[in-house]
Amino acid sequence: MPDDRLYEQMAQAVIDGLPDKARQLAEQALSQGIDPLEAINRGYKPGMDVVGEGFANGDLFIPDLMMSGEAMKAAIAALEGELSRRKQQRDVLGKVVIGTVEGDIHEIGKTLVATMLAANGFEVYDLGVDVSARAFVDKVREVDADVLGLSALLTTTILNQETVILTLKEAGLRDRVKVIIGGVPASEEWAQEIGADGYAENATEAVATVKQLVGRG
Repeated sequence: MPDDRLYEQMAQAVIDGLPDKARQLAEQALSQGIDPLEAINRGYKPGMDVVGEGFANGDLFIPDLMMSGEAMKAAIAALEGELSRRKQQRDVLGKVVIGTVEGDIHEIGKTLVATMLAANGFEVYDLGVDVSARAFVDKVREVDADVLGLSALLTTTILNQETVILTLKEAGLRDRVKVIIGGVPASEEWAQEIGADGYAENATEAVATVKQLVGRG
């Protein structure tokens, strides 16, 4: 049995938002013959859970989440090669396509959600900002996405969330993908009005909502 202290250090590296330390500990684990899946599930993911709870409670803030997400990604990147060699796969909860809608170039909130989803076990396809409805639909079809996340930070661009949903319907894909929306002008009422499946006010809520949408909540 590997020393539990190593797992505790992994969790702490994520909590402290230290990508280099997280990567170093991952490499140390591999050198000791520790199963990479064990490292993720017993070391890094518990740390990410603590961060998510801290953010939800108001003890941590967006920069903390961003750095912890980067630490988690660094650790997973260091472990991926050995995962592939062993033909192991992380428990992927689902495929998520995410982006900021056409006409809107706000990125921080969307990127934070994408990072948190990836850190929590989702396969994430981040299309960036100013994404057309057609580009969203094409990517959903290409990767057979389970969830589509639409961000809009302006009252002038929030209507494009509805445009994407209508385009999904026209393409015959609406019943194949769950849609979650977010952004300052968005709301639960707006989600219901445009036929979205969910709404999240922040990154922690987004992760919880997406988990519920794919039946893993």
